[in-house]
Amino acid sequence: MLNYNTIAGLVEQAEQAGKPISELVLAQQAEQTERTEGDLYEEMRRTFRVMEESVASGIDPDLRSTSGLTGGAAYRMQQAVREGRTICGEVFGGALTRALAVSELNASMGRIVASPTAGSCGILPAAVLTIRDARGLDERTCVMSLFTASAVGMVIANNACLAGAQGGCQAECGSASAMAAAALVELAGGAPDMVANAVAIAIKNILGLVCDPVAGLVEIPCIKRNASGVANALCAAELALAGITSAIPADEVILTMKRVGDTMPAALRETAEGGLAMTPTGRRLFKQVFGT
Repeated sequence: MLNYNTIAGLVEQAEQAGKPISELVLAQQAEQTERTEGDLYEEMRRTFRVMEESVASGIDPDLRSTSGLTGGAAYRMQQAVREGRTICGEVFGGALTRALAVSELNASMGRIVASPTAGSCGILPAAVLTIRDARGLDERTCVMSLFTASAVGMVIANNACLAGAQGGCQAECGSASAMAAAALVELAGGAPDMVANAVAIAIKNILGLVCDPVAGLVEIPCIKRNASGVANALCAAELALAGITSAIPADEVILTMKRVGDTMPAALRETAEGGLAMTPTGRRLFKQVFGT
């Protein structure tokens, strides 16, 4: 029986079955929930379509958050890509655009998919939709990759945490980046062990990242951290697909993230009492929003 205790366990069972992780997850979830694989696939397909809609809605030059602090960055990034003003090209620029779009939509109280959290909601959709467009992938392939991403998220949740209030931004954007990297590897045809290496690399790259939202809102620096999170996922996936391995296994990296989060002071875990939130500008923006 497939379980979500370790990444190594997922990889081992996928290798033994000669199947991608996503197929094993779908079959296991169908058995556990006593539903058909078709029903579960359709549910995930609806989730995928909400991700698509959130990107489209978020690329709006007039979109503003309820606080008025953020908005319009996704549109500006899209314009830079279209006008050829980017350094890294359309794929990378497109990923940044999508991550910003979903995050800005979240800040404006739009409909998003928490993947795994609202604060990190732009990373996974940006990764999957960008590679879909770049490689012309069909919908089923993309939807199935979300099962692999979900399995990674479940392992992280079972061994560490997904909440910034508990483990810092490494737990939110770090986990989302690992999930996105896993999906990217599967979408690119990578083997299960490559998925594990991508997960390890992605989390290592964000290890120790604090959660310090200005004014206590999921906007600054959260929106741009979604952009950096998908950039990190692309980096981790590229390295893993090239056959580059992580010296520290994914499961040990996840446990390390838990220990690092446990040692973070409360001021750096979503309380807005430290980090960027306590800079002079951060304090000024707090007063601008709340008037105190």
